[in-house]
Amino acid sequence: MVLAGQKVVLREKRISDAENDYAWRCDTDLARLDAVSPLSMPYREYVGYYADELQHASRQRRRFAIDSLDDGKHIGNCMYYDIDDDRKQTELGIIIGDRGYWGKGYGSDAVTALVRHVFNDTGVDRIFLNTLEWNVRAQRCFQKCGFVACGRATKRGNDFLVMELHRRWTDSIEADSAATLKGDDSKTSLPYVT
Repeated sequence: MVLAGQKVVLREKRISDAENDYAWRCDTDLARLDAVSPLSMPYREYVGYYADELQHASRQRRRFAIDSLDDGKHIGNCMYYDIDDDRKQTELGIIIGDRGYWGKGYGSDAVTALVRHVFNDTGVDRIFLNTLEWNVRAQRCFQKCGFVACGRATKRGNDFLVMELHRRWTDSIEADSAATLKGDDSKTSLPYVT
């Protein structure tokens, strides 16, 4: 499966991604942004786990590599996970590991492509995420994609802002956009504003 945005392509993970993923997971600054400890296992051991995970994909999550449309370079990863069929919700995660692509819209384009896929191709009605309270850059990215703050959480000694996006909000936004394109600007307000 390939999902296209305006700047990125989301594609299935493959074993050739392991080298970048390992480097990003060992990076102290990137680990801090994800509120985890840097990976310390040897690469050979990591590749074994990585290959096993690719062969035995979980039904509770979908992982994608993020490639730049400009040059085809693998620049990050995104996923939705902890899929709850009863509550029709899932959690979203993203990392742009290649710093050369930071602050240029690649992250928000990847999030938008992933959100479209989730709402168009699954039964999920709510996508949520946890972002560190101090990570304002990430919060701006998610807000740009339509996410709104809905609470706070503390995990492993870190404070997070919980953000969410509902299918009905995106349906309403798309309807407003279609009406505006047709010249009917009587419906131009966002369905939910904080």
